[in-house]
Amino acid sequence: MKECRVPENDDPRWPSDDKDTSSTEPKGTEGNGESTIWLPMSGLASGKTEELSVPKVTPESGSWFEPVVEVEEEPDVPDTPTPQWSAFAPVTPVEPKEPEAPKTVFVQPVQPQHLTEPDWDQFDRNAGTPSRDPEPRQEPQRQEPPRQEPQRRPEQNRVEPPRPAPVPSATMHARPVRIEPAEERFDSEATVGMRHAEPPSEEPPAAETEAAPAPAPKPKKRKRKVLVITTVVVVLLLAGLGGAAAMPKVSNRLGLPWAPNAPKGEIPKPAGVTRVLHGPDVNGAGPTKEGLAAALKGPAGSADLGTLTGTVVDAASGTVLWDKNSGTPLTPASTTKILVVAAALLSMDHGTQISTKIVQGADPGTVILVAGGDPSLTALPLGTDSPLYPGAAHVDDLVAQVKKAAGGKISKVQLDVSLFKGPTGAVGWDPEDTAAGNTYMAPVVPVMADGGRTDPKNDHSPRVANPATALTQKIAGKLEAQAGGTTTAPKDAKVLGEVKSQPLTEFANSLLQLSDNMLADALARQVALAKGTEPSFAGGVSATMDVLKQAGFDLTGVQLNDGSGLSDQNKIPAKVLSEILAVAAAPDGQDPRTAKLRPMLAGLPVAGGSGTLEKRYGDPASSAGRGWVRGKTGTLSGVNTLAGVVLDTDGRMLVFALMSSGSDQNKGRAALDVVAATLHKCGCR
Repeated sequence: MKECRVPENDDPRWPSDDKDTSSTEPKGTEGNGESTIWLPMSGLASGKTEELSVPKVTPESGSWFEPVVEVEEEPDVPDTPTPQWSAFAPVTPVEPKEPEAPKTVFVQPVQPQHLTEPDWDQFDRNAGTPSRDPEPRQEPQRQEPPRQEPQRRPEQNRVEPPRPAPVPSATMHARPVRIEPAEERFDSEATVGMRHAEPPSEEPPAAETEAAPAPAPKPKKRKRKVLVITTVVVVLLLAGLGGAAAMPKVSNRLGLPWAPNAPKGEIPKPAGVTRVLHGPDVNGAGPTKEGLAAALKGPAGSADLGTLTGTVVDAASGTVLWDKNSGTPLTPASTTKILVVAAALLSMDHGTQISTKIVQGADPGTVILVAGGDPSLTALPLGTDSPLYPGAAHVDDLVAQVKKAAGGKISKVQLDVSLFKGPTGAVGWDPEDTAAGNTYMAPVVPVMADGGRTDPKNDHSPRVANPATALTQKIAGKLEAQAGGTTTAPKDAKVLGEVKSQPLTEFANSLLQLSDNMLADALARQVALAKGTEPSFAGGVSATMDVLKQAGFDLTGVQLNDGSGLSDQNKIPAKVLSEILAVAAAPDGQDPRTAKLRPMLAGLPVAGGSGTLEKRYGDPASSAGRGWVRGKTGTLSGVNTLAGVVLDTDGRMLVFALMSSGSDQNKGRAALDVVAATLHKCGCR
């Protein structure tokens, strides 16, 4: 009998192809010891060929065959139900005739693939849909002419496996078909079978029986599926790594040969480097007066400067290189702070800290906030450093100490502001400078949070009208108590909590960077306290000038009313500013005052980089001074001043003081910046 295949199903799985082991001698050619069976197909036009179409099949014909279709091996795909084949009416078998060309086309069946464990099934010819037969059935006897069964070749010998366990029929299984080409007759008793793929054997094949036992098939799809998935994952990983390695950032970081920043030549051998911080040049030839005068003639003569006075001094030698009416007193604005900081550094220990305390009151449950003159105390939470006053003490720290020391319920918080004397505003201040909501100043009282600002992180935020009272209420709220007004604390009162400001040098640094008016006037009062005078505006001014005079500075023409420079009644000659800065910038060891005043230079804002100079020096005419000029600014209506230090192109330290009166604010500032930037560009010999 001839063997044909049925379409592969989900269960049982069928081999993808098989050899045709027809009982008749195949037609066609032989090669490599195997016969190739050619199946004729009719219905072709003369001299033309077509692909084999789906044969006519019927479940009642009594014999089932699978159409011979050549299928390529493909990767595993999810199992899907095999569509049913349409059935056709059976065709009455006829005696085969001699094939007539070109009516017959022969199709070479696919070559078999030997499977270790083939699946095969038998179907009930009498059922509408194929199903497995649990038991062998007797086929009706037919009258057939005797046929001589040809001897099978070794590779065609097989042992038929037993029937698989019965399962319910389903439409998803392929319907068995019967092929009856009109040009050739096939046996109607032919049954569907699959050849067991085994190595060729020399022994004669065992008789074919439908009841022969065989082990259940073992699926191989899982192994192949795992292999395919693993391969895909590996390919994707390799592709991802390759794509990442091609990215410039990755290739640069890994130093791959194709990286954009890969060295184009050999890497040079490492060279020894000695890191030495070089100070300003103190031994070489400095600028000359003539050279400097020629360089500053244009910038210093700008009409935008109004009335200009100023001076330039060589810090190494103390020589005055350029001078323009530097002895004429003009309104200094915030450059007044240079005098206050200098007096504090000369008269106080650089590690001095200002204390703020809370002590036990006279009545049980009452505590007193004792002001020590520190306006930098911050209301920011513990662990959050003040961006305006780095290193400042925290209100929360003070409150935590009091809660721990009190040991009981606190009902009232009182305020002692008796430290400062006199008015809270100075002569020459605009009344709006201390009004609630202004951004320049608050009333000068000995205690407050964040300089009296409403926003601890914003230098330009509005100020409160009474910062000491506001702080008392804040502390009372944290202690779950009430604010109880002002009082004077007993001298021997028990201290429940105490916090201290940053050291004097850091306090002065914040003052100069921000040009902070409140810190300046509070510091002037600390100078007064250090000198034993009244801590008021008048006492602070008097103590400041006394310290500077005792240090040897000529203060001819100086007139002060505050320490901040808000007063438009202040007068300072430019040469006083330059002399103080020249001592601070002088070479070490030449002047005993230099060590005391040196920290002042660290607090000066950097051109285009920090403090009040951060947003300046952006114009092309002054951009050369960015990062090189360090100076203290001063601005009032019609007043623009700038005093500081700069390195010239030869590394020489130059000290300058420039004071402009009757100038527009924006134009005057820009013109002063050009003068200072010219000093940096000048070798001026």
